[in-house]
Amino acid sequence: MKIGFIGLGNMGAPMAANLAAAGHEVTGFDLAAPCPDGVSPVESAMEAARGADVVVTMLPNGEILRAVAAEIHGAMAPGAVHLDCSTVDVDSARAVADAAEAAGLSAVDAPVSGGVGGASAGTLTFMAGGSDAAFATVAPLFEVMGQKAVHCGAAGAGQAAKICNNMILGITMIGTCEAFALADKLGLDRQKMFDVVSTSSGYSWSMNAYCPAPGVGPTSPADNDYQPGFAAALMLKDLRLSQQAAEAADADTPLGAAAMALYAQFVEAEEGGGKDFSAMLPRLAARGRAG
Repeated sequence: MKIGFIGLGNMGAPMAANLAAAGHEVTGFDLAAPCPDGVSPVESAMEAARGADVVVTMLPNGEILRAVAAEIHGAMAPGAVHLDCSTVDVDSARAVADAAEAAGLSAVDAPVSGGVGGASAGTLTFMAGGSDAAFATVAPLFEVMGQKAVHCGAAGAGQAAKICNNMILGITMIGTCEAFALADKLGLDRQKMFDVVSTSSGYSWSMNAYCPAPGVGPTSPADNDYQPGFAAALMLKDLRLSQQAAEAADADTPLGAAAMALYAQFVEAEEGGGKDFSAMLPRLAARGRAG
């Protein structure tokens, strides 16, 4: 396919490079980041979109996505697909899909899970929203950039799945970190706790696959001084999106709200934004009950 790729940051660059390596003709644009090997640079988002079968966007937030969509939709050929892999609010995803349809295009919102490592290795998971036909068009690209793509429903469903998943992740990581901090104060060895919990009812991805305690379980960012695999600032962004959606849908999510508040404190008041989201463990371990 002829592909325009807009947003070549830490995630977008390896995704675009993988598409080029698979034989697609990829043209790329970013305001600051350079094009990776195999991707032809252009001077504007509109130029990247012109004549493309699919335009992929990987952008920081819904406001920027809406602005880029307004710029590129008029340049795209009728019937082309706007594939947005950003993580944004559900309303923005649906607004961009409506704008695409009005312009004679189709759109798929497909945020990703798997981090920078998954983007580089081509092992991302995509959660997609959009029509069956649009999903079928971009399915071969998912196979290049990832290992799994789930068609979750109509426009916005991909974003809904992503924020629900990451709300669970934020909540369970805090619970896991709280349990290790309590175990420390009770004199329980962290490895012994892992051995019990990882094979008992406390089993979770946060414990078993991404353990926040250094030297315990599989290698994780905790073993690299909490350098981010998934930064706390990005977790805060996703938790805020979950609470924005919960408010709009009149959904009661008290643990999601509490997790958002804790990560907001860690990121904004305690300068934890550049650390991995599992760095909640040393934060909690250093505190007493009074804070």
